[in-house]
Parts: sequence; C-alpha cells; structure tokens
Amino acid sequence: MVEALVTAGATAVSVGAVYVMAAARVVKQYERGVVFRLGRLKSSVRGPGFTLVVPFVDRLRKVNMQIVTMPVPAQDGITRDNVTVRVDAVIYFKVVDAAEAIVQVEDYRFAVSQMAQTSLRSIIGKSDLDDLLSNREKLNQGLELMIDSPAMGWGVQIDRVEIKDVSLPETMKRSMARQAEADRERRARVINADAELQASKKLAEAAKEMSEQPAALQLRLLQTVVAVAAEKNSTLVLPFPVELLRFLERAAPPPAAPPPAAAQPPLETGPAESETRQD
Repeated sequence: MVEALVTAGATAVSVGAVYVMAAARVVKQYERGVVFRLGRLKSSVRGPGFTLVVPFVDRLRKVNMQIVTMPVPAQDGITRDNVTVRVDAVIYFKVVDAAEAIVQVEDYRFAVSQMAQTSLRSIIGKSDLDDLLSNREKLNQGLELMIDSPAMGWGVQIDRVEIKDVSLPETMKRSMARQAEADRERRARVINADAELQASKKLAEAAKEMSEQPAALQLRLLQTVVAVAAEKNSTLVLPFPVELLRFLERAAPPPAAPPPAAAQPPLETGPAESETRQD
C-alpha cells in the first residue's frame, strides 16, 4: 500500500513537473505577451515576468515594446520645381498596444516600412528643392503625421522621422556651386566698395585736418618713413611732398632772357652784266 502511494505521488509530481515545464513562459521587461486560447484573443496581456499558459490550448506571442529604428530606403522623385532627387530617411517607432499590433496587421514592421516609403515619395512631390535642403524640420513633422495617422490603428506610435540625405544630380550640384560662387563674389564686391567709400570719407576728413595744420603733414611723413624703415629693407622709399616742390618752384629765380640776335648787313648786288654774242 505504501509503495503504491509513493508511486502515485512520484507520478503526480512528474506529471506536475512536465505540466509546469510545458506551461511556463518568461516575458522579459521590454516585452508583452499576447495569449490566444483556441485561436481567440484573451483580453488580458501578460506583463513581464513568469507566467503560465495552458499547454496545447494557449499560444503566447511576445511583442517587443522597445523603440525600433528603421531606415527608409532611398526614394527617387521629382520635386514641385521639377528637380530629380534621391532622398532617404530614418523612422523611430514603438508598439503601444501589443494586442492591436498582432491582430490588426499581419506584420507591423513591414507595414510601417511601406507606409514610410509611400509618404516619403509624397513629401518629395509636394516640396521644393530649397525646402528639402534647408527646411527639413517642417518636412519631418509633415512626414511624421502622414505615417502616424494609419499606424495608430495598428497599435504603433511614430516617435520621430528624420530625412537623412538628399542626393542631387551632378549637373544640379555644379549649377548650385556656380550660383553660390557668384553670390559670394557679389557680396565681396559690395563689401569692398563699401570699404572704399568709408576709407575715402575718412581720407577726405584727414586731408581737411592736415590742410589746416601743415605740421601734421610733416608728422605723417615722418611716421611713414619710420614704418618703412622698420622692415629693415635695403631700399628706402622717401615720399616727397608736393607742397615742397611748389615752394622751391616759387623760390627759384626766373630764367634769363636770351640775347637779341645781331643785325646782319644787307647783301650788295652789282649791276647785272650782260654778255653778248657776236656772230
């Protein structure tokens, strides 16, 4: 009798251990478990930790609740101003309702990827090239709204969408480079002309002050000589003031007048002699 009881107890323990091993499931912290009992969805979603299901009756599917980073393949398109571009992006999303992500869509990752590619093509066609290059924040928000609207019905929330790169044809790159170079040259010329205008005004003011104080011109001359001599050059350039030349010209005596030419006696001519021929 005792042996029978021991055998029955061992059998029950073995059956219980096998049952627990078959029914035991572990859900990680970043996962949620969705249970289907005979094909019907159970209303309760299993949280992280140890859980049990009915073997051969229940089926547990684990759903990752972490933020997923998915690259969007590069899409070719024509912008609103008829420029061919190639744009790629990256999308960040996460599952907020594990049951809806399993029931409403067959593969939510593939669905989000296809929706992102379609929305990216639509954004390219509605935007200008300048917006794609300089106003990406606004385009990212519009792209996020376009993807998030259908994704909410799948239990998926779009966290962020970023346009990574915009590839342009080589001809367009060269045209933009020439445009940027011409614009920079224009600005350089404007800045140079403005500098010349300001310098001319300051020089005119300086000339006016120096004209009132002649000694200032001499001091400026000495400063110029000192600045040139500081370079230790073998050639010394010494500016010569024009006022000094004018002073020397006024101080020089006038040149002497040339002597009058001597009177020459008139030429004397004798009577004309006539020769006669005699036959």
